[in-house]
Amino acid sequence: MLPRIYLRPPHRGDWQEWAELRALSRDFLVPWEPSWPDDALTRSAFRRRLARYTEDWSRDQGYSFFLVRRDDEALLGGITLANVRRGVAQSCTFGYWVGKPYARYGYMTEAVHGACAFAFEHLRLHRVEAATLPHNEASQGVLRKAGFREEGLARRYLKINGRWQDHRLFALLREEYDPDMRPV
Repeated sequence: MLPRIYLRPPHRGDWQEWAELRALSRDFLVPWEPSWPDDALTRSAFRRRLARYTEDWSRDQGYSFFLVRRDDEALLGGITLANVRRGVAQSCTFGYWVGKPYARYGYMTEAVHGACAFAFEHLRLHRVEAATLPHNEASQGVLRKAGFREEGLARRYLKINGRWQDHRLFALLREEYDPDMRPV
């Protein structure tokens, strides 16, 4: 069975669809994300975001992708491999979001699996990490379905929605990754 989605880097022409999806999903996303600046959805803010993505990519520090549905090319969300660490670590951290209309359909589990393939097969990383708020059961379910294991609790780990909050830490190692795994 073919995946329902594919990952691709964002480009300038995505701004309108991205801004509309983020605006539509704002109340759904705000509890799980850093505080949004006042100009979060403007074209200029999107261009700054793209410039940062390009710089991160060129420096092997991060890789950002949009999730796109194959059958109609709809933008569903985004996933970023951030904080790429080379040397003895060979690891990165995942961050992701999905638009409210597309939540709970398994798209993000497919995206995490695709991003793991990129991390382990293309970037040759050893470890992929992710963190979720303790009450974000949907995100924890995505990670577990993709083969991640919970490793513990980090107190006041990230500033989310304006407050330092605890996070559950998850990781997947290259030797645990199954390229033939299909999300459930």
